[in-house]
Amino acid sequence: MLNIEKNIQGTELTVGLDGRLDTTTAPVLESELKSVLSGIESLVFDMAKLQYISSAGLRVLLSAQKIMNKQGSMVVRNASDDVKEIFDVTGFSDILTIE
Repeated sequence: MLNIEKNIQGTELTVGLDGRLDTTTAPVLESELKSVLSGIESLVFDMAKLQYISSAGLRVLLSAQKIMNKQGSMVVRNASDDVKEIFDVTGFSDILTIE
């Protein structure tokens, strides 16, 4: 189960993730992002309530990062230690901007 909360202010989009970003929920997030990223210059993922991320979830983040490299910037905020460890092990810490 994943709850996705989107907040757009001008050209900044904040996406709050609550639950698990896995094989089941990653396509939902990917679809929601595709529908709103046009014209966005700053994308922020708030992962304060994200409990788990799988390789499918990482793929969605990588896809969003590639889009934002052309349009502006992307930041991951408030990731738990468990999620940060997954970023470290997979090398995503080097690809993503994590605050």
